[in-house]
Amino acid sequence: MGISEWPHCNLEAWKQSMELTRTIYRETKKFPIEERFGMVSQMRRSAVSVPSNVAEGACRGSRKDFVRFLMIARGSLGEIETQLFLAKDLGYLENIDDITSLTNRVFRLICGLISSLNTAQS
Repeated sequence: MGISEWPHCNLEAWKQSMELTRTIYRETKKFPIEERFGMVSQMRRSAVSVPSNVAEGACRGSRKDFVRFLMIARGSLGEIETQLFLAKDLGYLENIDDITSLTNRVFRLICGLISSLNTAQS
């Protein structure tokens, strides 16, 4: 099975969360070295968690599991948003508008998936 044949690869929520993760990795390279094991590590873990949970949920094969993993991914987005605000407050990032916009887009896509899966279950 090629990578594009996996269930999550065609999901816009997964694609956009992968872009968010790449963006977080690029932006955290700008942080001070003393944050490497603190904020950088936490932000990257939160970011990686989003597409990972979308993928795991989609590959589980059950609607209930998929919704559960999407909710975990949604929680990680809340972590990212909080960390972005803190990074801006601490002067590590000057402008977070583009990243928060992407974070919000992924949030809406995941909420839409959750809603769709819950509606299909009824």
